[in-house]
Amino acid sequence: MTTTPHLDLIDELEAGELSVEFEGAEPQELLAWALERFSPRIAISTAFQVDGVALIDMAYELDPAVEVFSVDTGRLPQETFELIEELRGRYPGLRLTLLAPEARQLERMTARHGPNLFTAAVEKRLLCCNVRKVQPLTRHLAGLDAWITGLRRDQWASRTDIRKVEIDHDHGAIVKLNPLAEWTEEEVWDYVRERGVPTHPLYERGYGSIGCAPCTRAVAPGEPARAGRWWWEVDAPKECGIHCAIETGGFEHELHAILGDGGEARG
Repeated sequence: MTTTPHLDLIDELEAGELSVEFEGAEPQELLAWALERFSPRIAISTAFQVDGVALIDMAYELDPAVEVFSVDTGRLPQETFELIEELRGRYPGLRLTLLAPEARQLERMTARHGPNLFTAAVEKRLLCCNVRKVQPLTRHLAGLDAWITGLRRDQWASRTDIRKVEIDHDHGAIVKLNPLAEWTEEEVWDYVRERGVPTHPLYERGYGSIGCAPCTRAVAPGEPARAGRWWWEVDAPKECGIHCAIETGGFEHELHAILGDGGEARG
């Protein structure tokens, strides 16, 4: 894949200063700054959870031409596609790109381990996440200078120290923006309800965090939202590798075999 060199990256010092500057500011302030500075090489990453649709609503109001992308892993619930169609109707001309895993990588993975390998071991689940999610994301980010996520500090222990402006060293040192970092889950829901933003139907069925259909379940009252992700695993990270690098020994070696010659095991 040929990409244009990054032209407007910032360093760690500037990222730290900007994080301090935008701490306490509304998400729209950071979005407006980022869209002005990095367009057209900036995009919103979403899995169509409540945080993602809130960001789409905010950014579309600032710039209807903003790029939005998501990864269609091939195992998403039908309700996710229903929501996508709602959003396309709500935001005319929405620039939404659905990324897909490489077919040959999926073929190699399922030939070795079967289609439901993610239930066999944590390492195999991470392998599946990497092939289906991380690799398509990595390829797409190679053409950007900045990406916007719906990460919040209250989502999970691994996210408590995220900053609003970060340098993403796992993806070529591009800029990673987390406008909702300070917000609570309640604040996000207040926003989408007030604005009438469409949300994922599975929330009404008790889901707190929504990903691939076989890897997500509803949560019981009082359970953390991400307890419904890969619930059969014990003492394993509730992460897929998109937002933090995960290394588990044999996983990296196996991944290189699946990716084939020239594949990069990022994530």
